[in-house]
Amino acid sequence: MEEEAPGAAGAAGAAAETPAGAAGAAGASGAAAETPAGAAGAAGAGAAGAPGAGAPTPAGGAGAAGAAGAPGAGAPGAGAPTPAGGADAGAEPLPGADTAPPRRLLALLGAKLCTWHILKTIILGQMLSLFICGTAVTSQYLAERYQVNTPMFQSFINYSLLLLVYTTTLAFRTGSDSLWQILKQRWWKYIFLGLADVEANYMIVKAYQYTTLTSVQLLDCFGIPVLMALSWFILRARYRLIHFLAVAICLLGVGTMVGADILAGRQDSEGSDVVIGDVLVLLGASLYAISNVSEEYIVKNLSRVEFLGMVGLFGTIISGLQLAIVEHREIMKIQWNWKIALLFTVFALCMFGLYSFMPVVIKVTSATSVNLGILTADLYSLFFGLFLFFYKFSGLYILSFIIIMVGFTLYCSTPTRTAEPTALPQPSSTGLDNAALKLEESDIETPAVTVQFTRGETVVVSTD
Repeated sequence: MEEEAPGAAGAAGAAAETPAGAAGAAGASGAAAETPAGAAGAAGAGAAGAPGAGAPTPAGGAGAAGAAGAPGAGAPGAGAPTPAGGADAGAEPLPGADTAPPRRLLALLGAKLCTWHILKTIILGQMLSLFICGTAVTSQYLAERYQVNTPMFQSFINYSLLLLVYTTTLAFRTGSDSLWQILKQRWWKYIFLGLADVEANYMIVKAYQYTTLTSVQLLDCFGIPVLMALSWFILRARYRLIHFLAVAICLLGVGTMVGADILAGRQDSEGSDVVIGDVLVLLGASLYAISNVSEEYIVKNLSRVEFLGMVGLFGTIISGLQLAIVEHREIMKIQWNWKIALLFTVFALCMFGLYSFMPVVIKVTSATSVNLGILTADLYSLFFGLFLFFYKFSGLYILSFIIIMVGFTLYCSTPTRTAEPTALPQPSSTGLDNAALKLEESDIETPAVTVQFTRGETVVVSTD
């Protein structure tokens, strides 16, 4: 009796000082921790209801007293062990507690995706898509309305504009970034870059004469994995799982677009030689990947003007030679008028804007991100074709656009990292064995070498 009174008083004190909602829990837990056999816990539970808790109460009576006590003393009897979380079992959940995790997840997702960097990347990517759309619409209008098929001549006009603007700018520079110094150091590299860029444009356009639109649209996506592989080895880009997931979503959107083309009946012909056309598309997509990786490296490490000036110089030479060989007859057949001249002008301006603006976007993002963003260019061309060429509309076009934009946004939400080059560890000091080898190697040049050891483990080398 004398030993149990302090425990009961402590429990009663704890119950008296805590709020009504927590008194039962505090008293019961305090009593269970301090008194044996739950007797003091019973007294503590009953102390909230009766002042004279000097006599021990049976375990069942403690539960009854606790249950019949004042509000807040409804904790289970201290004689029985309380399960984990039992104090919260009867408590009602807070309003909105079950909806807090989804809201928090949406808030985190919105904070990650709705940033100025991602918004700027999306806007810049769609501006590039509109430039590509302009080139596609004008080329198709020339082909269908005026029977003009001169892809190399159109590319030659674009490279000539790049030559006039950017190569001329390099010619007026002095120092290490002048035109002469660049040609002395890297002329052969830019020849290969210009050749890859010219032939990529020519092969993709030429493939339409041999294969179907579906094959071109699907196989053109082959350049994206090639681009990622080249970026991995050349630019040392390292991708996360979300990047591969985003690319898969974008390719799913392209598949949806192709399905919409088939349902809309845009596959008018099967092509004259599907195998040749498919090979041309694959080669063109691979050359585009090489050109874009080279562009990213030059823009981020050298300068945008150097890239455009060199591509303009060698692109003009290569496309001019190829134009004279393969397209001189088509050019002679053109019945020139102001409409055809206007279409050529619009094409040249769109192509020049694409080439001038793409290095800016690549410097902000990456070549892979740009190629994912311009997947919507075909959709913009289809939307214009609804009015110009009377295409049939399909709701799958809208769905494919949304899917591509979701994948593009996911890719831009997490930046890729660049792997640091691994350097071999340099020895901090030369061992005695290595020192001996060095001395043996230089024995012919050195007349005589004496090695002395002092008490402090110091090596003194003197030469006679």
